[in-house]
Amino acid sequence: MPLVPIDLPTREAGHGPLTFVLLHYWAGSGREWQLVMEQLAPDFHCLAPDLRGFGAAAAPNAGYTLEHYAADILAVVERHKLTNYVLVGHSMGGKIAMDVAARQPAGLRGLVLLAPSPPTIEPMTDAERAASLKAFGHPAAAAATADILLVRPVAEEVTRLVIEDNLRASHPAWDAWMRHGSREDISARLCLVQLPCLIITGGADPIMSPSVHGLETLPYLPDGTPLEIIGGVGHLPPLEAPEEVAQLLREFVAKQGLVG
Repeated sequence: MPLVPIDLPTREAGHGPLTFVLLHYWAGSGREWQLVMEQLAPDFHCLAPDLRGFGAAAAPNAGYTLEHYAADILAVVERHKLTNYVLVGHSMGGKIAMDVAARQPAGLRGLVLLAPSPPTIEPMTDAERAASLKAFGHPAAAAATADILLVRPVAEEVTRLVIEDNLRASHPAWDAWMRHGSREDISARLCLVQLPCLIITGGADPIMSPSVHGLETLPYLPDGTPLEIIGGVGHLPPLEAPEEVAQLLREFVAKQGLVG
């Protein structure tokens, strides 16, 4: 039976010949990219969808494999008639972006991964998975998570956004990623990713340190893929360091000759 994509609510900003398609982290939403989009919008077209089960997106009872997420993203690409775009995936969104890139869609020019969940099984103990599953829907747990993820000081409204998005997540999507999605291993398919890539991460990320990306993700990407580390930043670079993230995206597309 063919997959039926969900029509994802998508934030849009800017104009330009190149589009950044920005995929958010687990228990987040497309809102996390707003500050980055403001930096890029003068020169680039930006799209930031809410992934199924998160933010304002529909939340079916089932259908949360990487294949389902990839189908949704490709539907966004088709709906907006994109022929020249770069995928940017953060954490869970990074693994989804790798899965999409391995499908070699027409028009995809580059892949940028921010603190990505690796293409292998995400390193997490059974106790950590159990704690995350138990934390669903609890305001105190959401606030504690924000305190852990955000290392660099941010405005109060940024912390509030992280907490709100956490509490907006649907139970099916929350559980599916912890139990299954984060355990999917797509590493064997990444040999199909034959385009410019970049990894960006926070130097103080308490969830996945830079060494995790060096061991679990870089070996599966094209030779010479750089790993850029933003000092003093935790697991949420688009919210903690939007200017630095936007600048690294600009430099990436300029170096690859994707903009004039």
